[in-house]
Amino acid sequence: MRSYKSLNNLVGWLVFAIATIVYLITLEPTASFWDCGEFIACSYKLLVPHPPGAPLFLLLGRLFSLLSFGDVTKVSVLINALSALSSSFTVLFLFWTITILAKKLVLHHSGALGHSVPNVPEPTFGQSLLILGAGVVGALSFAFSDSFWFNAEEGEVYAMSSLFTAAVVWIMLKWENRAHEADSDKWLILIAYVVGLSIGVHLLNLLALPALAFIYYYRRTQNPTTLGSIVTLVLSLVLVGLVMVGIIPGLPSLAGGFEVFFVNSVGLPFNSGIVIFLVLFVGLLVLGFRYSYQKRNRLLNTAMLSLVFILIGYSSYLIVPIRSSYHPTINENNPEDVLSFVSYLKREQYGDRPLLYGPQFNARPIRYDEGAPRYVREGNKYVVAEKRQVVVYDDADKMLLPRIYSPQPEHIYNYQKWVDIQEGVKPTMGQNLSFLFRYQMGHQFWRYFLWNYVGRESDVQQSGGLWPWDASKSGVPERVADSKARNNFFAIPLILGLIGLFYQSRRDSRNAFIVGLLFVFTGLAIVVYLNQPPIEPRERDYTFTGATYAFAIWIGLSVLGLAELLRSVLKADSGRAGAATVIGLLAPILLLTQGWDDHDRSGRYNSVDSAKNLLNSLQPNAILFTNGDNDTFPLWYAQEVEGVRTDVRVAVLSYLNTDWYIQQMKNRAYKSQPLPVSMPANRYKQGTNDYLPYAENPSVKQINLKEFIQLVTQNSDLLKVSYDESSPAMMSFPSPNFFLDVDTTAVERLGIVPKDRRKQLVTRMEWNMGKGAIEKKNLVILDMLATNNWQRPIYFSSTVAGSDFMNLQPYFQLEGMAYRVLPLKDPNYQPRGDEGYVAKDLMYESLMKKFAYRGLNDPGVFYDENNLRFPANYRDKFARLANTYLAEGNKAKAKEVLDKCFAAMPDASIPYDYYAPQFVPALVAVGERARANDIMDKMTSRAQVALPYYQTHNPALFDMENQTYLLSVQSVYRAAEQIGDQARASKALELLNQYYPRQ
Repeated sequence: MRSYKSLNNLVGWLVFAIATIVYLITLEPTASFWDCGEFIACSYKLLVPHPPGAPLFLLLGRLFSLLSFGDVTKVSVLINALSALSSSFTVLFLFWTITILAKKLVLHHSGALGHSVPNVPEPTFGQSLLILGAGVVGALSFAFSDSFWFNAEEGEVYAMSSLFTAAVVWIMLKWENRAHEADSDKWLILIAYVVGLSIGVHLLNLLALPALAFIYYYRRTQNPTTLGSIVTLVLSLVLVGLVMVGIIPGLPSLAGGFEVFFVNSVGLPFNSGIVIFLVLFVGLLVLGFRYSYQKRNRLLNTAMLSLVFILIGYSSYLIVPIRSSYHPTINENNPEDVLSFVSYLKREQYGDRPLLYGPQFNARPIRYDEGAPRYVREGNKYVVAEKRQVVVYDDADKMLLPRIYSPQPEHIYNYQKWVDIQEGVKPTMGQNLSFLFRYQMGHQFWRYFLWNYVGRESDVQQSGGLWPWDASKSGVPERVADSKARNNFFAIPLILGLIGLFYQSRRDSRNAFIVGLLFVFTGLAIVVYLNQPPIEPRERDYTFTGATYAFAIWIGLSVLGLAELLRSVLKADSGRAGAATVIGLLAPILLLTQGWDDHDRSGRYNSVDSAKNLLNSLQPNAILFTNGDNDTFPLWYAQEVEGVRTDVRVAVLSYLNTDWYIQQMKNRAYKSQPLPVSMPANRYKQGTNDYLPYAENPSVKQINLKEFIQLVTQNSDLLKVSYDESSPAMMSFPSPNFFLDVDTTAVERLGIVPKDRRKQLVTRMEWNMGKGAIEKKNLVILDMLATNNWQRPIYFSSTVAGSDFMNLQPYFQLEGMAYRVLPLKDPNYQPRGDEGYVAKDLMYESLMKKFAYRGLNDPGVFYDENNLRFPANYRDKFARLANTYLAEGNKAKAKEVLDKCFAAMPDASIPYDYYAPQFVPALVAVGERARANDIMDKMTSRAQVALPYYQTHNPALFDMENQTYLLSVQSVYRAAEQIGDQARASKALELLNQYYPRQ
């Protein structure tokens, strides 16, 4: 018979193999939405992603991408596989962690001291079966839990972050079992190295340190005390703080201080201060080692070695300034020197949130102090580019543990969904804590916990957990009831976890406390630290997989508890262990079978196809303005990895408010020439022209755009205003009415005017900018419009918010998925109507021939709420094109377009959305009344169920869904009226009258 050790290894690797097979089968074959496209692109070419970066992930991703052997379409799946394997190894380490803890419980060798004792007898076969069964149940339950499985399928950092957490816990338990050995400290040094490596992925791993500290304390202390435990907790938190503040940004900050001093004050060349700092720092380390050796101080020597190995692991971050100095195409924040690198590490561009003490939401600033300077190189010195403003609030407007802190109107509106606050009235501590417990902990943590081990209502944002008694689909909207993400685990994983928690607490309270501490610090402590606002752009469950990992340990240990309950029924150890394991396996089997359909992304190509379709909408050498994240990151992937349309320059609107990004846009990138920005760097550097206020001058009725840009470039006094003596003068604009003269002859010579639009060519473009401030991004766009002279096509993505269009819509031409700005005025433009003149030939070529819609016609592929937004955009464009053909009497073309749309995106795979009723009049016109009726009937019947559900089921949380269904019914009503279907129009109107909110 095999030894327990060999069985433990064999079964562990078998669990690893099961997890790996599942992850690889369900893996997404392309770049997912959100940060995945960015991370895959930056891994492939070692570029610089958003702060604070993930250099180790990028390095490993680069290694995996080499396995594509030049086939760029395989790069994304290989980097996704890196996450899958990271998750599989996490499951493996979790298995071994559970078996270590289970072995203690089974062999009862934790003893009075609570630590391992050498020469423990080998477990019997029955005991081995019980221990390994616990490991299998717990590890596979975590492997198939909702959030962790989600992370395993895409090229993001969270799977690898979980791996480091699992690794350090397992290594610490290995140390505990070998702490009596002379060289046991090598395990602690290994932990330090792994912690250092984890910094180059994500900081979540650091939250495991308090639990590790207690393993150390209990193992090294003969008689642990309450005071000793408190000291251990405090010291562990100090250690976390030292790494997070003292090492990660602290050492580079100190090096930056040396650099500025020795360059500016001593007159040495650039980087001299860094060299001096490194020499001194290494010298101090050498002295520390020498002292520890002379004094034979093992603890100090181990601590010094641990510091060194943390720094060795942390050194992966050197890739950031090294790669940035080569000015790659993605180079966020441009952290090429030590000073900008510190800003990058500190995520300064994102601002901060109050944590323990700070202002509440309606606090009023009493003054603005000068903060830390931001240095840039100029000549042979560092000069202050700007001094960041620090907002100072009255102490009366501050409070402890401020949870209700954001003054943004959208946030205030959403705060009021959870607590009864009033604008102008300081929230009470009771309201503050109510928001902490109800929203931040309840909604943003415990709800996610229920998703993983109880059940999940659906993929609709804000959806709750699904308890067994709430699983009925009666009265539930089809969108929720039939969602592949509607998973019912019958709370079995939760029940098993509670059994394991109770059993371990009774038999081994110290290790139960350690697991509990891991659960708290990787769950609730993150909640307190993040201090989340009351609304998020996406669900954040991926953040808390550390807590579900800890709870999975208890799910595994429940096998021991079940075996104990079966002792009176089954006397044989092996029979009892087998029965308990079989019962325990209900949890991972339920998790796997229920979660398969919503975690299987193997047929999903939506993200990358949407990016390629947008790029292929554009004319050669185009400039494209986009929003961030899902509008941009898939485009970066398509260009950087697959080389799609590298002649197009993608300009992210939010980034255009920063000087580093504008400067990068003025560099060539692949086939794209620099952007036509005429302003010199000193006119858009940070702190200069960040926004231009409206300062009315009655004598100025209109502003010539070209002259305005010249005045801004010259820093002309004609545009300067000052609001008080203490504030510096700033540029402004005296009238909201702008115009741009057009050289029509030159425009016609360029051949950019379609034949059917020649009469719409204008000699002067006129538009109203409004009286709000002109942000830097708007100023840059205006500069390009004035400077470009129509040489390069300028587009806005159709997903860009209307507020960023600057009221240029009368001059938009819809081409595929983007609006092109042309000196052609649409005679039919209505401010409340559709945007963009439909260039039907270009639209037909794009929608019918160029675009890819892979998988959108497959009902077996799961498209969550976010993935459904882009097909809805396609439908809108198909409807626009079909209606354009009908307007000119071309029914054959219109029918062809409609047939293509419904073949590519049928209701069975992409349910009818808000845009679907637009097809009704067109379908009737081409003789497809049955399909038109089907759209109206399905949307009305779905709304009949959804509206009462959302107006009685947490209506405040689902106000967006409620509004969307009302707008859809409104669209059905208009469509039915348009085709003269009074019966269906009356039905829709009755529904609107019943549920439309009345003032």
